[in-house]
Amino acid sequence: MMNFTAIDFETATGARDSACSVAVVTIRAGALVDSYYTLIQPPANRYSYFNTKIHGLTEADTANAADFAGIWPELEAKLEGQLVVAHNAKFDMSVLRSCLARYGLQAPAFSYCDTVAIARRAWPNLANHKLGTVGAYLNLHFRHHDALEDAKACAAIPIRAGLELADASMEALVQHLGVRVEAFESHGSASCGLFG
Repeated sequence: MMNFTAIDFETATGARDSACSVAVVTIRAGALVDSYYTLIQPPANRYSYFNTKIHGLTEADTANAADFAGIWPELEAKLEGQLVVAHNAKFDMSVLRSCLARYGLQAPAFSYCDTVAIARRAWPNLANHKLGTVGAYLNLHFRHHDALEDAKACAAIPIRAGLELADASMEALVQHLGVRVEAFESHGSASCGLFG
């Protein structure tokens, strides 16, 4: 069964602890069964012009939003014990790690892998493997840099790769493609032999 969770963060500044929105989608048997999206008030509700230009979020959008500690119980419940995917997972995992550290929160136990790596192995002939490029190749129509839209697009990558390669589960897909699955750790990533 194709069971996994996809996550996407947007940040307010260049600082990794400045998450201003997050989305998580839950896939069970290859179908979307749950989606979660929330705005997050970043530290001091401060935004950089560059980041706002990318995702369109501003101080006004998050003026009344909870900070990361406030949204954490709900987000943690979506991640705990899951296999989580993200497009350029290094970025999203570092945002999560930095936000947990800033608010002194306990790291959840989950494993993760990168859909960039899945896309590179599944479709090596693409010009690049950015989410927009892969999305266009898969004929996905989505609003890039909207966390929920990006999380859904990210989730489509293993589903479509699994269909094309006749891999019925995430375990089979990552083994087939030789993609690493790692355990999330608060101080950094550690290689993990969960799926080979």
